[in-house]
Amino acid sequence: MCGIDRYRAPLGRMMPMHVNPARWAGLRDNGPLALSRDYAVDFGEHTRPRVCRPAPPPVGTEALDRHQTVDHSNTLVWLAGRQPQHARARVLPDLTASFRLRTPATPRATRPRNSLIPQRGLQFALLLLISICGLLSGCVRNEPRADLVIVNYVEPESLDPALITGVAEMRIVSAMFEGLTRLDPQTAAPIPGMAERWDISPDGRVYTFYLRSNLVWSTGEPINANDIVYSWIRALDPATASDYAGQLFYLKNAEDFTSGKIKDPSLVGVHALDPFTLRVELNNPTAFWLDLCAFPTLTVVPRQTIAKYGDRWLMARPLPSSGPYEMVAWRINDKVRLRKNPRYWDAANTKTELVDLLPISSPTTALNLYETGGADIVWDKDLVPNELVDVLKQRPDFHSFPYLGSYFMRFNVTRKPFDDVRVRQALGLAIDKQRITRKITRAGEIATDHFTPDGVARYRPPKGLGYDPDRARKLLAEAGFPGGKGFPRFQYMYNAASGGAAQVHEKIAVEMQEMWRDELGIDVELQPTEWKVYLANQSKMDFETCRASWIGDYNDADTFLNIFLSNSGNNRTGWKNERYDELIHQADCENDLAKREKLFQEAETILVRDENPIIPLYFYVGFSYYNNTKIKGIYANILDNHPLNAIWKER
Repeated sequence: MCGIDRYRAPLGRMMPMHVNPARWAGLRDNGPLALSRDYAVDFGEHTRPRVCRPAPPPVGTEALDRHQTVDHSNTLVWLAGRQPQHARARVLPDLTASFRLRTPATPRATRPRNSLIPQRGLQFALLLLISICGLLSGCVRNEPRADLVIVNYVEPESLDPALITGVAEMRIVSAMFEGLTRLDPQTAAPIPGMAERWDISPDGRVYTFYLRSNLVWSTGEPINANDIVYSWIRALDPATASDYAGQLFYLKNAEDFTSGKIKDPSLVGVHALDPFTLRVELNNPTAFWLDLCAFPTLTVVPRQTIAKYGDRWLMARPLPSSGPYEMVAWRINDKVRLRKNPRYWDAANTKTELVDLLPISSPTTALNLYETGGADIVWDKDLVPNELVDVLKQRPDFHSFPYLGSYFMRFNVTRKPFDDVRVRQALGLAIDKQRITRKITRAGEIATDHFTPDGVARYRPPKGLGYDPDRARKLLAEAGFPGGKGFPRFQYMYNAASGGAAQVHEKIAVEMQEMWRDELGIDVELQPTEWKVYLANQSKMDFETCRASWIGDYNDADTFLNIFLSNSGNNRTGWKNERYDELIHQADCENDLAKREKLFQEAETILVRDENPIIPLYFYVGFSYYNNTKIKGIYANILDNHPLNAIWKER
């Protein structure tokens, strides 16, 4: 599950219909008023998009130049229905969409008292102001506040279960679509979901799932075993291009179907025996198969809707949902609003009626919104202002906990000079990871030289390269770059946003830039990139080096080590190693836990000590904030998994 990084813009900066998304990534960061003339798209509950002008943020008493900046935190407080104290009773609408206003050059103290404003000009300005306010007020949606408001990081790249890769997207998708199993809110262990029970063959290769008889879509149509077969085959279909298709490769013939070696989907090991019985055949016993059945890629999606709308199926209204919530609206860079699905089989235990998930990437904005009551929960360590970590972690409403997450650096080994393992190892050996966690992250993260986090069940990871600048210089010289001479300037890509969401990523990048310059004499260009472009560049291998993260999907070493298989959509390094692939496949087939651990250890040694397509930096510490005297149903667990239908707010 890659990436815990998200972006939020104020309502007045939604992406306009006529602006290319790639161009928007650059335009959006030119200032909060830069696109105030543009239109926003609001799908709401309508089949077709509704186009309207966004409501303006407050700009205070002084007329603003188009290139002046506005405090985003105040903008969001205003959007939440709470004006900041200093802006009350003196908020002016943004007129920069029509003309450019400047603060008068003459100071007020020296302005002549008898200077007159032309009356016609004043009347025109007032009429224009009234007209604009009327137009804007007609477009603002008057809707009730959600029962639960959650800051969920950046705008989702998609909400298609087969396509998503980020944590924030998976939180939303897991609320809308369900699989055969789901995760227990307290332990994150798999429990019955759409399947009320199952049988496992003595050899552990065949599962028979028995579906509940009361399964229906939120739109009322029945859900049956054929819908599950369709959803899994769709995720495996090479035309879908799912990065997470590998989660289904444990099925018989699944990998060959995705690779195109076989064309007949009926040969894949999933079959509907009748409307309520599903037979699953695995290649080998898979201890975590029931965990995978709860993963978003394996959830059930509406085939009739997809058949009708194709790639635009998520725009269908009403959108059929198989999970505890259904979508009310997805407003770009504003929010995703979910409503309790009354037809969900366990609707009686869904605790909250209406939930808003806000894509905010600025730690300051997130904290401000929370402090003023505009948000109830803020997920993710990256939404804690870095400079306030030491203070905030002492508060009772700020919660820290260990979980399975690794922060690391990727090389694109298909590009020179990173095709040389000595270069990769030199850069890794020159990074002082303790300095990064001590100086920058400061929330209890654990510096590491191995990839699989400590604490994973039934596994002790091997040691990696460590920190050794002298050896780094020697390796670089052996690669033909003594003292860094002749080493080409290269780029380090990381996701960034103007609001400060990637402040930690940028600080880490600057720190490593300094280490490489001081220890190796080489120069790196930092490449901050908008979130969706960052994800796309990784998938296309359009980078030289980049920051990355991985959050465990289940409590097993396999969830970390299998992503670097040669055919994994999440590999994103260009690195292939036959021995590594063989070891991972052997481990997946091994029932003896001690032998399985040794196989994984040998594989990880290749990954972090011998070949180094990645450089591990540290293990995450979970950090979120909410008032646990009011917010109930959130439990610390090693997967940092918190189903929305288990959470509620006491009044």
